[in-house]
Amino acid sequence: MAAFFFLLIFLLIDFYFYQAIIGVTGRLSFSVARWIRIFFWVPTILSILAMLWWIFDDPFRYSANFRNWVITGLMATYLSKITGVLVLLAGDIFRMIQWLSDRVFQKPSDSTQGLMNRSEFISTASVAVASLPLGGFAFGIISGAHDYRLHKVRVRIKDLPSALDGLCIGQISDIHSGSFWNKTAVKGGVDLLMREKPDLIAFTGDLVNNETSEAKEYVPVFSKLKAPLGVYSVTGNHDYGDYRSWATKEEKLKNFKDLIDVHGALGFDLLMNENRNLKIDGSALRVIGVENWGAGRFAKYGKLRDAVLNTRDSDFRLLLSHDPSHWDAEVKNADELIHLTLSGHTHGFQFGIEAGGIKWSPSQYIYKQWAGHYQSDMHHLYVNRGYGYLAYPGRVGIPPELTVIELVKS
Repeated sequence: MAAFFFLLIFLLIDFYFYQAIIGVTGRLSFSVARWIRIFFWVPTILSILAMLWWIFDDPFRYSANFRNWVITGLMATYLSKITGVLVLLAGDIFRMIQWLSDRVFQKPSDSTQGLMNRSEFISTASVAVASLPLGGFAFGIISGAHDYRLHKVRVRIKDLPSALDGLCIGQISDIHSGSFWNKTAVKGGVDLLMREKPDLIAFTGDLVNNETSEAKEYVPVFSKLKAPLGVYSVTGNHDYGDYRSWATKEEKLKNFKDLIDVHGALGFDLLMNENRNLKIDGSALRVIGVENWGAGRFAKYGKLRDAVLNTRDSDFRLLLSHDPSHWDAEVKNADELIHLTLSGHTHGFQFGIEAGGIKWSPSQYIYKQWAGHYQSDMHHLYVNRGYGYLAYPGRVGIPPELTVIELVKS
């Protein structure tokens, strides 16, 4: 029932915005105006068919990539129209206020020609403004989706052993392999990280969108991630298959078992609420990994208490935890000091501004820590902006990230 309510809302938006199309095409020849007005309804018809398909069919019978393009088409179509409608609405409200003012103060009305020009101006402005989100969506797909950026960060650790001073940790997060549409570019991003020759690599979750089959095509690509001290990984909220319907509980469990097997095929050491002890010139580095744990509505599979067992003798503790909200909620209060936590999850909302000292994204209204390096006393957190993308196959202002963190003794 809710879906049909939204369908009705979308149709009302279409009919309202169509008035702007009529205004813009009013002075064109009849044949040109007719074809423009007919073409206006093509995305609407396709959107309605897409919504009906989503309601009455099983969209998970089709690839994640196909679902992403459907969602993107709907978002681009109606975000653009809603933007244009706001301009139309503002114009209509202004004209209504002016009309009431003229009646109250008995002012002479504008000429018909003047009203027509004003109406045409508002219609043109509405269409022009509506084109901006559409252009932004296209730019983010063509230019932003695979514009991989390398972030090099120095993290200063008090009393860091000399053996660990200068250690380089590569981080990759939120691959979302089911969304990729340019395999060549994806390979290029992996090569970019490998050229940095990190000592250790951490993958901080969300290998897939909904099901393990999405990752199998990319095993040869991401299995190229290698490091002398190993490649370690954890699961993210999308890796459990929680966001789709399964025929049976056993089918869902098998999907997750297959995901564990894929981590093995990639050469990743998957840490499921456990840790690994690495000895480096007599110093002990603990790599700790928890299953997904997220504040609020997100699943809490992680068991930090189990993960940090037997780490008391460690000189440095590195935690991999997919969701950065875990840091404030549990990590900073753990029995053992976690020196550095690596997370992802937010994607930086795949939209924002990071330039000229400005750092803004809608993600910051949801997550206190959403991108980059954070510190609280002796606790450090780094939130990776993500390698892939979800739903919208692009990025605007928040490019996909590969991170190289250098540990420095302070």
